[in-house]
Amino acid sequence: MTNEILNDELASAERRNFLKLTARGAFTAALVAGAAGTLWSEEAVAQTAKEEKDRQAAAEHTMTIATAYVLGASRSYPIMQLDLKENIQNATNGKVYVKLAPGGQLGAGGALVQKVQGGTIQAAQHSLSNFAPFAPAADLINLPYFCGANQKFVNLVTSDAWKAEVHPKIEAAGFKPLFYVVIDPRVVAVRKGGEAVMTPEDMAGVKFRVPGSAMLQQYYRLVGANPTPVAWGETPSAIKQGVADALDPSVGALYVFGFKDILSHVTFTQAVPDSQVFSMNLEWFNGLPADVQQGIEFAGEITAQQNLAKVPAARAYAMSELSKSGVEFHSLSQDQLAMWQDAGGYQKPEWDQFKVELAGSMDVFAKLDEAASTMGRYYVHDA
Repeated sequence: MTNEILNDELASAERRNFLKLTARGAFTAALVAGAAGTLWSEEAVAQTAKEEKDRQAAAEHTMTIATAYVLGASRSYPIMQLDLKENIQNATNGKVYVKLAPGGQLGAGGALVQKVQGGTIQAAQHSLSNFAPFAPAADLINLPYFCGANQKFVNLVTSDAWKAEVHPKIEAAGFKPLFYVVIDPRVVAVRKGGEAVMTPEDMAGVKFRVPGSAMLQQYYRLVGANPTPVAWGETPSAIKQGVADALDPSVGALYVFGFKDILSHVTFTQAVPDSQVFSMNLEWFNGLPADVQQGIEFAGEITAQQNLAKVPAARAYAMSELSKSGVEFHSLSQDQLAMWQDAGGYQKPEWDQFKVELAGSMDVFAKLDEAASTMGRYYVHDA
């Protein structure tokens, strides 16, 4: 039997078994089997389905966790959703069964935040930028060079100062952060045919795609670009057609969202983190028994540490795949980084209104600034 015929038969078996499971309402079992690479085996599929069914039946609480990403995305974009499911189920001694809704089934970005806030679902993963309209204090992470490097971001969001000053504001909006996901800093990614951007001078006249964030728009204006707001769904065609010349997601996001064939250069400017959070509905969480709450929080901590360990491997995979399409990568010297920070960094007076508005006062912001620069308990690799 040729490899081609064998591959076709395996693919056919996988489709058949996936459809069988979903038809019986065992969608999460189908996802788990698919992620494990065992959908082709009827025996393995049956075993997975039985295990999921038994777990669900034994559980006292069901927790739906929705994400915008497919399960395999963690290879280049480490949001660890299968790990989180497993850890919550184990750390609560089986009292919580986790139903996954990946791949944008229940929406993405702000739509997921809204569903968590309204209690339609118990938890979701989304960017901190999408979280900001609902919990504005979270937008502090978008201050350029405040916590753009991975280590500074981790120092900040795991600090006592962040938990004391920012978490109450988030909880007042009806959310409980479970854990913060490190992906990598945003980059400067230039469309095919463009030149590498190494200094702010290179940004002159560049039509830079920005999301709705007022802070990111101000930053790219300060470093010399022409900020061009484009909805995320329209961004690939805008880059292809030259409506925008450059954009700023992390390397992992550029790969996951299919930009590899339309870019020429990527520069690691380390200004702002492209970070995510798993948020929970606070009222639902507060209604759980204390031991279950503790189990879920411990599961968040376990998964956060798994995420930190995965960051360099995910970046290496995304860079390798983008390189195959001819994308060139550029790291900056300390002198070059200093030029970017001098031009647009959070020390400039243009940012003071954001600091006061989001942190509450300059004194509180100073505490958070110190926390970001103080090495905490967790280490993470920087690009």
